[in-house]
Amino acid sequence: MLVKFCLRNLILSLLFVLIVAVASASSDGDVPKLTLKESIDIALERSVLIDSAKEDIKASEFGKKGAKTSFYPKLSTSYNYTRLHEPPVSKTLGSQLGTRDNYTWAMEVTQPVYTGGKITGNYRMSKLGVEISRMGEIATKQDVVLEVKEGYFGILKAERILNVAGQSMEQLKAHRNIAQNFFEVGIVPKNDLLYAEVELANGQQDLVRAENGVALAKAKFNTILRRDIDDPVEVEDILNYTSFKKDMGECLDVALEKRSVIKEYEFRVRRAKEAVTVAKSEIYPSVNVVGNYSKYGDDPDLSGSKYQDQEEWYLMAVANWDIWEWGKTRYDVGATKSREKQTKNTLLNIKDQIALEVKNAYLLLKEAEKHIFVAKVAIEQAEENFRINEERFREQVATSTDVIDAQTLLTKTKSDYYNALSEYNIALGRLERAMGINIYAQGMEK
Repeated sequence: MLVKFCLRNLILSLLFVLIVAVASASSDGDVPKLTLKESIDIALERSVLIDSAKEDIKASEFGKKGAKTSFYPKLSTSYNYTRLHEPPVSKTLGSQLGTRDNYTWAMEVTQPVYTGGKITGNYRMSKLGVEISRMGEIATKQDVVLEVKEGYFGILKAERILNVAGQSMEQLKAHRNIAQNFFEVGIVPKNDLLYAEVELANGQQDLVRAENGVALAKAKFNTILRRDIDDPVEVEDILNYTSFKKDMGECLDVALEKRSVIKEYEFRVRRAKEAVTVAKSEIYPSVNVVGNYSKYGDDPDLSGSKYQDQEEWYLMAVANWDIWEWGKTRYDVGATKSREKQTKNTLLNIKDQIALEVKNAYLLLKEAEKHIFVAKVAIEQAEENFRINEERFREQVATSTDVIDAQTLLTKTKSDYYNALSEYNIALGRLERAMGINIYAQGMEK
């Protein structure tokens, strides 16, 4: 009975270990593939740069609310205690006029009536500051989207290059085996076999470099998505060619309409204009209405004294006007006008730079497109060249060098094709960024 019990426990333990091992192997190998849209959404949600841009918007919103309070009345209060070295006495009558201990509590309300446009100008500037921050957030999101696209297609390119390296290894192994068989029966010299073995070793090194390329591309992608750098990642294979229909003029028109940096500097120009208004406000007088209520006393409870009433209040209008400041206001206005002109010039320069950026991205896209067509034809030719040289080697009318050269050429043309295909998709993403549009970006303007 004891033996049966131990045997049953042993079988159950083995089954448990087997189930855990199968489940672990299944979970390790079953990594869900991320689409480009899912990758972009993850990056937009986790990006610290976007979070900082949102905080900048919050700061601008607080600044706007703070500027708005200048329109409203301000309430202040104070409590004072003054001790004189001796009670005040009338020099004429010789009678005492007050006490040595004096306590005062006052409450004052001040309402701005006219400030020459200063308060209104500052409020408008703060509102424009919010819009500027929002444009900065859009630009940051567009940069993140482009970075994800570059990382995504970087993985696909690295995987294709790894696949090419694997195919190359199989071809080199097959050729080495043929060369070895021919050498063993005395058909080819040992140099042909040695050359095939050396190229096989080089192919193994290329395969290791390609594997490292995939690992580095995935690590970079994980970093962009703010995942653990060693997390397993698989992406949906969308490395293909899709024709881009817009011409250069259409791309530039879209960029001038959509680019957030243009809108940002248009807001900056408007804010600089408001700054001129604020500077000019110092030319004019400011008018405030002031209401004051005070309580006095010769003890802390402000119960009054025989020399002064306990309570007092007044309402008055106050006008302040700085008549002469040695030209300070004129200089301040001149400085703000210069900054306004400087901002306008910056806006014009940005439009010129955007036009150049769009032109450069468009030309690189077309260049990559041509490379795709050329490389595709070259692959067909290289495959036929490799097939012919293999047949000629089997018939001993070609050398091992001819076969390996043909195989090297085939590997290069395939790598060139996948490089061109990847560069085309990345160039398309850069052109979209230059135009100010974001495909696959959730919650963003298309």
